[in-house]
Amino acid sequence: MADMDEQRGPARGPTGRWRHGRPPRGWRPGPPPWSRWAEEHEGPFEDDGDGGTRHRRPRWPWRSTVLLTAFVLIGSHVADHAQEGQRVALDPFGRVLLLVAGAMLLWRRRHPVHVVYGTVAAVLLYAGAGYPYGPVFLTVVVACFGAVVSGHRHATWAAMGVFWAGHLLIAHVLYRWLPPSGDHAASWNQEIVIATWVVALLAVSELARIRREHWVRERAERVRAARRRADEERLRIARDLHDVLAHSISVINVQAGVGLALLDSDPEQARTALATIKAKSKEALGEVRQVLDTLRAPGTAPRAPAPGLDRLPELVEQAASAGLTVTVEGEPPPLPPGADLAAFRIVQEALTNVVRHSGSREARVRVGQGGGRLRLCVDDDGPATGADAGGGGTGLAGMRERAAALGGTIEAGPRPDGGFRVVAELPLEVEEDR
Repeated sequence: MADMDEQRGPARGPTGRWRHGRPPRGWRPGPPPWSRWAEEHEGPFEDDGDGGTRHRRPRWPWRSTVLLTAFVLIGSHVADHAQEGQRVALDPFGRVLLLVAGAMLLWRRRHPVHVVYGTVAAVLLYAGAGYPYGPVFLTVVVACFGAVVSGHRHATWAAMGVFWAGHLLIAHVLYRWLPPSGDHAASWNQEIVIATWVVALLAVSELARIRREHWVRERAERVRAARRRADEERLRIARDLHDVLAHSISVINVQAGVGLALLDSDPEQARTALATIKAKSKEALGEVRQVLDTLRAPGTAPRAPAPGLDRLPELVEQAASAGLTVTVEGEPPPLPPGADLAAFRIVQEALTNVVRHSGSREARVRVGQGGGRLRLCVDDDGPATGADAGGGGTGLAGMRERAAALGGTIEAGPRPDGGFRVVAELPLEVEEDR
């Protein structure tokens, strides 16, 4: 039953909505009808590795070619009986010409220009031999349409010009020496009808070509947009994981050092450090699990609210457990969820850098607003410690990416009087789908 359901497609409820609130994992919307025609005509699409698409090798159109060739042969046989005495009766050579004109269409997707010229030559030879008029002209129609839609417009226009000029030559000049004997020149009204037919065929083919090229551009843009969204999502997840793990592991590292140093002299303090490590690791695992849940079920709502500046006291408490005293000045204003999360992560990363790279055990966080922008300032008095002091990793880059995604800025660097300062400015009103 499950296999049958997968073949029929994803299950929906009576109202047309997904039964479980979202499509099944792995489901993707099908292509529009025009894309199905393009794939039938040109072969399936594949990613070209540069954000665009390319065609795989086209399929052989066996079914349509066999049906069309059979129709041409049968229709020409009927026309032979209807025009008996007016045109030359079909003989083996005439049937070979019909078969060749139809069979060449098998290559119309791989060699469209050769096919359109080949069908034009076969049909002109057929008409010059005096055989009955019939559906053989349909082979030229199909070849012309396929060649124009595949992008060979100028070559196809030239081929149709040759076709019309050849018909004029046969019908008004060479008819005296060609079978059937006693034939008369065609009327110019008939030539006008044929010219109109050729122009209409080219116009319809051009319209189909324009629509197909428009669809190909749209599809390539959708592929590039999907790739950009995937890249942005990967960056977002990488930033979240970095912020969570860097902060938590920094606290754990400090507490582990305290525990080891006091394990013999002050077992109770060592116990407290171990308890802090346990609590912090549990919290980090929860946040990592929340981030990874977005990978397993993209588009689903998170189970816990995203952190914001209302959790500044928690950051202060966590920093205190790592031996860093943090003073907070100012009250955070109401922020959109995206800006609130970015502000929280920026402060978290700045305090993590103080713990990891600064010899100072004090830091100051100032929160202010003005001109429609939130201003965050994180200071420490230094001095810098360690080979990568000043933040040589990805922390500062992640902060800048978060701020830039919201239209904000980050300035980070040593202060003239020593220490390090991080200043972030974020807009108070943010377009969440930016």
